[in-house]
Amino acid sequence: MGQSWVEFDTTSGGRDFVPPLAEPGLEPAAENIGRPGFRKETWGHSNLKPLWKKLLAGSALLALTGCVGNRDHLSNTSQAGTFRRLEGAGIENFYLLGSGVLSGSSPEGDTGFETLCHLGVKTLLSVDGAAPLTDLAAKHGLRYVHIPIGYGGISPTKALMIVKAAQTLPGPIFVHCHHGLHRGPVAAAIICEGLAGWTPEQGEAWLRTAGTSTNYPGLYRTVRDFIPPTAIELRRAPKNFVSRARTPSLVNTMVQIDEHFDVLEAFQKAGFKLLPEHPDATPVNESLILRELFREAHRTRQDGERGDKFLAELVKAETTANDFHLRIQELASNPALPLQAAESAFQNVSRTCIACHKAYRD
Repeated sequence: MGQSWVEFDTTSGGRDFVPPLAEPGLEPAAENIGRPGFRKETWGHSNLKPLWKKLLAGSALLALTGCVGNRDHLSNTSQAGTFRRLEGAGIENFYLLGSGVLSGSSPEGDTGFETLCHLGVKTLLSVDGAAPLTDLAAKHGLRYVHIPIGYGGISPTKALMIVKAAQTLPGPIFVHCHHGLHRGPVAAAIICEGLAGWTPEQGEAWLRTAGTSTNYPGLYRTVRDFIPPTAIELRRAPKNFVSRARTPSLVNTMVQIDEHFDVLEAFQKAGFKLLPEHPDATPVNESLILRELFREAHRTRQDGERGDKFLAELVKAETTANDFHLRIQELASNPALPLQAAESAFQNVSRTCIACHKAYRD
């Protein structure tokens, strides 16, 4: 399995990078690679430079030896805010960050987990709402930690848990959500801010490269406002991580849906214009989050015991919410458009919700 890398440097705007077969004078000893987490005050010290300067040929070494679990296939850099694109079977949006943290999509079957094994990954940290594939991970000798987060941002409690996991668990560590575009990159960013000395500006540059949508302002706000935990806070933080966390029930999801729907109703009454009483919200952002809440409810089979007909209702709700979001995007791009299409799409979402409530709630 070959590796194709592109190095992105947030201070220089990015540049193509072709790794040599080996870097002269550096021993490929596993003990020089280390874990992805250290106390913040130690990062960047001269005694850690060999850790981030190591650069070995992933494709050539794998082709010749076929070895598994050798973290020397990873390379890093001592400069904070640097990350490289990787190409690996079964992993989308795959990156190696400058702190020894990898980020990407949920691994696809055995192939995805084999890719991670070849790279020497020891721990997977999922921030996705879906239950991790713990059996497949265990089959490949990998540990799973599950700390699900939403699209509105990461709470201080969960942020501390994420940084603590990266600091204490065997590394390298692979952080993922579903597609590796939004929540996973944010979790990886706060790990790097908390442990590797990244600045908020470097974290936001990483989000833009990873493809994190600016329509999730809460995720960007998490990275921008994150305050790294102190050494004392990290020592006191619990480390009883679970491989499968309890995910939100449909009741909790519906509470969030109602909250965002109420905001959208206010926007509708104002002709989908910005409102001073909702300074941190826009119609585009709110409609996108509404769609994602329906999507997550279906994908994670919340209240799936109600049967396939109920899950089909969730699919219908997601479809109408997606159409509404697209109409709102069009309106935002061209405010001169008539409101009729957006109004009609919003009413479709409302009717879908009312019909589902009548059948399953009222």
